[in-house]
Amino acid sequence: MSSLDDFSEIISKDVPLAPFTWLKIGGKAEFLAEPRNADELTGLVRTCYDSEIPVHVIGGGSNLLIRSETVKGVVIRISDPSFAEVSVEGTTLRAGAGAMLSQLISASVRSGLSGLETLAGIPGTVGGALRGNAGGRGGDIGQFVHQVTVLTAKGEKFDRAEDELSFAYRTSSINELVILEGVFQLQEDDPEKITQRMRKTWIMKKASQPLTFQSAGCIFKNPRGLSAGALIEQAGLKGTQKGAAEVSDRHANFIVTNEDATANDVMQLIETIQAKVAEQFGVELELEIEIW
Repeated sequence: MSSLDDFSEIISKDVPLAPFTWLKIGGKAEFLAEPRNADELTGLVRTCYDSEIPVHVIGGGSNLLIRSETVKGVVIRISDPSFAEVSVEGTTLRAGAGAMLSQLISASVRSGLSGLETLAGIPGTVGGALRGNAGGRGGDIGQFVHQVTVLTAKGEKFDRAEDELSFAYRTSSINELVILEGVFQLQEDDPEKITQRMRKTWIMKKASQPLTFQSAGCIFKNPRGLSAGALIEQAGLKGTQKGAAEVSDRHANFIVTNEDATANDVMQLIETIQAKVAEQFGVELELEIEIW
């Protein structure tokens, strides 16, 4: 049976994870692995499964809060260019899960394919966007998905087609350990019109969100028929600080981190927001970000 020693070329010990997240905070990985291709990734996952070693997967780190404690087991970082290839054939767009969502959008716009431009300004990778069904007012990524290739915790690779997938608000039925690739079915349109729609979306986001600050995007999901940001603002929490983290004064559903911020600062803010909104409006805010 293979062991982690067999993957010494791609594994490092006690690696700080903060640089790999948009919040720039968090503890270390007991082991950090950066596979160079899908076969190496598959072999590593199988070894971890056989050895009962916990596995976490990180992509762009844009929707993730990592606590200050060491993350036990192996953190697999999907960062090699081999996981980020994007190709277009007719109205079908294929993208590796490690590709940035912005790459996917740019490729579709250049090819005169419409749909994904409504996702402009959303950070992170294709894999993260698929798992959390990233989207905005103009729609979600799930409505364009034709097929997803996944890798299970046992290291089994298979494709899930449209009829095996379901997408809802900021969630999907994709629960396998790793997403490897997504295939999207789009529609032809005038490239200039697509570009105009993308720019409009980007301008609106830039005007309303703290894109120049360190943040993890929206912290909470919008309750049905309501806006989490509006509830937090109405609760008087804009600008509230805990340590070096604060509720954005531009968009209340964003928490921004300054130098010396800690995961505990962010956790305290999250708990304060949830308690205050529940007390004032009787609404339980559900997290949109993932916490390790």
